[in-house]
Amino acid sequence: MKGPRHRAVLARLLIARGRVVPVDRLVDGLWERPPDGAVGVIQTFVSALRRALEPDRPPRQPARLLVTASPGYALRAERRSVDAWRFEAVAGEAGSLLAAGRAGEALVGLEAALALWQGPAYAEFAEETWARGEIARLDGLRLLAVERRAEALLELGRAAEAVPDLEAHAAGHSLREDAWRLLALALYRSGRQGDALAVLRQAREVLVGELGVDPCPGLRGLESDILAQAPHLTAPARAGGGTGIMVSPREAAASYLAPPDPAGRPFVGRAGAGSPGRGRRGRRAAGQDRPGPGLRRRRRGKDRARRGAHGHADGAGLDHGVGPQPRA
Repeated sequence: MKGPRHRAVLARLLIARGRVVPVDRLVDGLWERPPDGAVGVIQTFVSALRRALEPDRPPRQPARLLVTASPGYALRAERRSVDAWRFEAVAGEAGSLLAAGRAGEALVGLEAALALWQGPAYAEFAEETWARGEIARLDGLRLLAVERRAEALLELGRAAEAVPDLEAHAAGHSLREDAWRLLALALYRSGRQGDALAVLRQAREVLVGELGVDPCPGLRGLESDILAQAPHLTAPARAGGGTGIMVSPREAAASYLAPPDPAGRPFVGRAGAGSPGRGRRGRRAAGQDRPGPGLRRRRRGKDRARRGAHGHADGAGLDHGVGPQPRA
């Protein structure tokens, strides 16, 4: 491109995404005080852009890409020929794949989309009013793609690989609570429980200090679950082995209740399922407040008496052959 005003016209047409941009709007975007003959200057810029975009177009043949359309001009480029448009399409498709549980395919797409970024969007025109909205929109989509890539890595059992980029992401965008949540979860699944809790404390300090608000319920619930080592936070198994439970970061953020007992009872007091100090049953699960030997002997005596009277211990539905059986 010959100069900044040529590039500004092209950027304005790109941001319009195929819609017509009136000539007077192009003039107002280029000059605070338009010179005499500004419309003619715009026509000169458009002619130069057409030669650059379609160098092999024969003379007098109508342009196919940068077309005249009343009351101005429009850029009819293909989606794959514009990086910003390709990024949006590929990132959107990858988000759908991730939601459908196809994390491997989503990861490939997200990495391809993020590779299209060579620097800030429309950096040359960051101060222009007409560019600010599109710059903010694309930046928001890029941040979302970074977080979705981390989600894909977590779902694939590759938490440690997600940590470095998430650390940079959270440091650069400290008010994004999803960044903190994903970073804490990645650290926890990498065996770094202390670092995960430190990250959540840092998130609280940032949010309280800068906005005067507490973290969202998702962050507070994640902190409680990390302290309790809740089973549903366990990392998913890698392909070809492992014993982890496959649970997505979205599921971990959406629900902070332990899974129900098969018999319909909650996991109250089971090791790792609740927070410390939830009553006697919670302490018992942690190995505290156990009955003494005398109490255990009295309970066994009562169990034997009940078996003799009814043929089985209390709790119909227990599998036969499990535990001591009554003597004939």
